Amino acid sequence: MGIFEAFSISASGLAAERVRMEIIAENIANINTTRQEGKKIPYQRKEVIFEEIVDSQKRGVKVASIEEDNAPPIAIYSPSHPDADSKGYVYKPNIDLHFEMVDLLSAARAYQANLVAMRTYKQMVERTLAIGG
Repeated sequence: MGIFEAFSISASGLAAERVRMEIIAENIANINTTRQEGKKIPYQRKEVIFEEIVDSQKRGVKVASIEEDNAPPIAIYSPSHPDADSKGYVYKPNIDLHFEMVDLLSAARAYQANLVAMRTYKQMVERTLAIGG
């Protein structure tokens, strides 16, 4: 393991968690979106899938994919809404704000933990160099 590999591992975690926070923010922003590209199709919640990186050159984590949640939309009776169907129902994304906020806090804590790991490793390297110098 090279001297800077720990930084690379933590940096990959930072990048992955940043993407996760962006997707959560997108989900929250679209919590009431009833149209996509002009069609009366509700926004589909997205989720980030992580994958471990283990090879001879690099270790860490990466975003393997961003998947759409296939949970059915929530039907709300609102016949006066412009996106209501012939029966008076509007379909909204199946997004639970409480779940998204907990997921956002989890992503923020993981991001913070990677920063602390980088800072701690940096201090350890500095102290090692100070002893040897």
